[in-house]
Amino acid sequence: MRIAILGAGTIARLFMEHIRRGDLGSGIEVVGLCGRSTASAGQGLAAEYGVPFVVGVEALRATKPDVVIEAASHDAVRAHLVDLLSAGVAVIVLSGGALVDDELRAAAEKAAEENDAMLYVPSGGIGALDALKAACIAGVDEVTIQVAKPPAAWKKIDYVETLGVDLDSLKEAKVLFEGPAREGVPHFPQNVNIAAVLAMAGIGFDRTLLRVVADPGLTYNTHTIRIRGASGNISIVLENVPAPGNPKTAWLACYSALAALKLANSKVRYGT
Repeated sequence: MRIAILGAGTIARLFMEHIRRGDLGSGIEVVGLCGRSTASAGQGLAAEYGVPFVVGVEALRATKPDVVIEAASHDAVRAHLVDLLSAGVAVIVLSGGALVDDELRAAAEKAAEENDAMLYVPSGGIGALDALKAACIAGVDEVTIQVAKPPAAWKKIDYVETLGVDLDSLKEAKVLFEGPAREGVPHFPQNVNIAAVLAMAGIGFDRTLLRVVADPGLTYNTHTIRIRGASGNISIVLENVPAPGNPKTAWLACYSALAALKLANSKVRYGT
């Protein structure tokens, strides 16, 4: 499997390290690391691991990847996802919150179907999506997710700054947003992609309820999911270690991306 990586952060490094060690199986080769410009940190990362560094989606496609790992941003998804799928390239999307845009999601799904290209949005830092998808067949009335993280995870976010919350002086938990996922996901482009995945796997962005909390009492990024429907009730709490150097992202979300690639390269699957 020939893979290319769009983005040059924590996840890109994690992929290249595990692929170099052979942890994802044999026959996987990184054929390109794509950055936004020649000034990108990706150039040094690519040199460190001995893989080609390219700029722009055309150069990325020229590396002839079987799969592209999007580990960049919502903007990167909007700019490149449909083009890659239209070229018959499978894409594993980590910035799934960009797909809150119904028009973009419909175009991506159409391109995937018409060009026999896989569009895969991993679970990220949460679980229970297999149970949710099964429950939806029976009928689901309510899906809620609370995303609670230490205050540092919510810094340098435009929406939070408009609230006027002093994150450094919080003494108790503070709700930053509560409402439909469709409204909340765009406010937190690096923090709540999991809510988008939950919505897409379940009852949609308008009916999935999102609560965002800054809590100085937390060490872990804590996600609480509740599902109520005809087949029963599901409650799950995940306490995730923040990714090293990036408190906005759960370490589990990074490894979810690796698991997605491993699954895409396997003919044997356990669970959905």
